[in-house]
Amino acid sequence: MAAHAAPLDAAESRRLGRWLRRRAGGARQELAGAVGGAALAGLLLGPQAWLLARVVDGVLTHHRPLGAETPLLWALLAVFAARAALGAMAEGLAQDAALTVRAGLRAELLRKLTRLHPREIAARPSGGVATLLTEGIAKLDPFYAAYLPQAAMAAFLPFALLAMVFPADWVAGVIMLLSAPLLPLFMIVVGKGAEALNKRSWHQLSLLGAHLFDVIAGLTTLKRLNASAMQARVVAEVSEDYRRSVMAVLRVAFLSALVLEFFATLSVAMVAVYVGFRLYYGGIAFLPGFFVLLLAPEFYRPLRAMGAQHHARMEALAVAEEITALLDTPEPESPTAAVALNGSVREIRLEDVSFAYQPARPVLDHLSITLRRGERVALLGATGSGKSTMVRLLLGLETPNAGRILVDGVNLRDAAQAAWFSRVAWLPQAPTLCAGSVAEILRLSRPTASDEELYAALRRAGAEEVLAKLPHGLSTRLGEHGAGLSGGQIRRLALARALLKPAELYVFDEPEASLDGALIRHINALSTELAREHAVLVVAHRPEAVAGFDRVLQLSEGRLC
Repeated sequence: MAAHAAPLDAAESRRLGRWLRRRAGGARQELAGAVGGAALAGLLLGPQAWLLARVVDGVLTHHRPLGAETPLLWALLAVFAARAALGAMAEGLAQDAALTVRAGLRAELLRKLTRLHPREIAARPSGGVATLLTEGIAKLDPFYAAYLPQAAMAAFLPFALLAMVFPADWVAGVIMLLSAPLLPLFMIVVGKGAEALNKRSWHQLSLLGAHLFDVIAGLTTLKRLNASAMQARVVAEVSEDYRRSVMAVLRVAFLSALVLEFFATLSVAMVAVYVGFRLYYGGIAFLPGFFVLLLAPEFYRPLRAMGAQHHARMEALAVAEEITALLDTPEPESPTAAVALNGSVREIRLEDVSFAYQPARPVLDHLSITLRRGERVALLGATGSGKSTMVRLLLGLETPNAGRILVDGVNLRDAAQAAWFSRVAWLPQAPTLCAGSVAEILRLSRPTASDEELYAALRRAGAEEVLAKLPHGLSTRLGEHGAGLSGGQIRRLALARALLKPAELYVFDEPEASLDGALIRHINALSTELAREHAVLVVAHRPEAVAGFDRVLQLSEGRLC
């Protein structure tokens, strides 16, 4: 869930700022190149201003023809070209640094999500996580591509330019030195107000993303309930809230830029007035005076640029708070010495298992069930009886609050989770197909499978007709959630994906929920074939859907009847 919109305290801001800078370690070379290129371009401002002042002084003061200044003009052109090349290089390297940090952070977040407990992932809004991985990480780009280089330049270039100004006119240098702190001071004052606005804007974007994701996922149900128009109004309200929060941030950003420009212009004007009076009364020669006037705007430019990018830091802090919250989420404890599961699984036994999502409301109550290799077991029960929870326990997605699950005598709690996942295959009630080609979707269960093995799994699942209707066969790209396919076709592909895995326990969760009679008969026939060498559990609502099974268990209120 998105972080709340309350402003960060100073300690938290410093912690997140240090975290953001540490993340730049993977792009240290690119950032160093960007800062170095920008610094060299900034140092060339001195020769550029001096050459230009020499040309103007020669033409206006000494009345030399412009042609006599040709060598200086060529030198000035060379400095212009060098500064342009260095600026383009610095900008490109800064963008590369931002892309490097973005790619590394996105990969780290994805690895973190794969290590979290499924219950922890399910508790987070899918839309909020998707927004964080896409829009959220992208909002860090200005921090690394613009703010960090500008902050480095603001700490270096003004002092370098002052070192050039003081020999020409030390009083003008003092004026510039005393007026410079006004810009960062105002930047800090404005930043305090912008921080809460940036957090609120990010919070609203997370809410909007999560809500849109949930609405799209349940669009079919909303249509059936004639509630799509109501949800459209809710989406419009959330979008309007986000628009208002963005406009509030922009108002502060524009106000900040306006005041920064005002103070910078006022400071330059002070230097110009002082130099002008000195020139008028003959206290300074034209050449050094004009040189100082040329450098004065450039002295304040890095400070103005950093101020203009200060809102990028505020936005980055708001996103970083949520990213660090996700990265700091505790991971499930792995057994220190995982017990190996050797050979084929012969027996899976739930022994006096109890489980509750809330302490006062047990879902399973002292449940004992045995599944054996070579038999088909059906589990019947009404909605809310605990069937899905028992399936999640069997699959290793949940851990019993009491009791134990034994796999050939080995407590599943002590076994390596990945080793158990490789031995179970599951066809859920509502299968999920990610965006990608048919081959990529199937290979999620077995990445090394060949095309021949994919075709074999599709034939076993009775999905040849589904594949035949696709324009490019296995290479056909499907949208998110199998967009473009019917519910029955999605379940057929999901069944093929489950069959592609060399599992030892097959769990089919309520196949009759698809209302596809042919699919139900196919799964029942398939379960007979699978039960010769594997353990098979079929979860169902109606007894007629599992007629002829070796054992039929009835679950009611978390207990066997």
